[in-house]
Amino acid sequence: MTELFLKAIVTGLILSVMLGPAFFLLLETSIKKGIRAALAFDAGVLLSDIIYIIIAYVFIQQVEELSSGGDNALIRAIGGTLFLVYGYITFVKKVGNIQVKKTRGTYTESKDYWILFIKGLLLNLANPLVIFYWFSVMALGQSGSENSLSSFEMFIYLLVILFTFFSIDVLKIVGAKKLRPFITAGLLRSLNRVTGSILMGFGVFLVINSVVMWLR
Repeated sequence: MTELFLKAIVTGLILSVMLGPAFFLLLETSIKKGIRAALAFDAGVLLSDIIYIIIAYVFIQQVEELSSGGDNALIRAIGGTLFLVYGYITFVKKVGNIQVKKTRGTYTESKDYWILFIKGLLLNLANPLVIFYWFSVMALGQSGSENSLSSFEMFIYLLVILFTFFSIDVLKIVGAKKLRPFITAGLLRSLNRVTGSILMGFGVFLVINSVVMWLR
């Protein structure tokens, strides 16, 4: 069990430094809107990860077949289109002076936190690679063991990974919050463009990848 814990912690640390689309939006949310807003967004991402983990675990055989099937191409194309649209909206989003001056302001209404929660949830759900990503993580947990992990052991393994992953995200959020006193309108515009470009780039990658799969 100790070996399983260590493997889960190391896996969680490695996954936490991967620069996916949610990573940049998480930092952007923390800088612009504060720690609580970023935590609400991250909670949505976390829930979508849990949903994908459950799907990957329950339908593990179907996920394995889907990873090389034609349906995967369609899923990637849809996800890529969603990233392109959201990335473009982020890229062209205007920054007002009031938004920049509000260095201490955070959302006070619960509906705003729910909006960010849903935003994080839908953003991660729109990424079709996540389910295969967690499928690979579960396969990694099984590797190196003489016997297959029991359901309880797999639950503990994934729980430790998610806890490690979320803990590192909290550190990222707090670290990004420290940058708020240095925020300018130009910095926010640049942040929007960088984040939007990354999201659009990821969307282009998924769309091209789906086209390649269709042409095979």
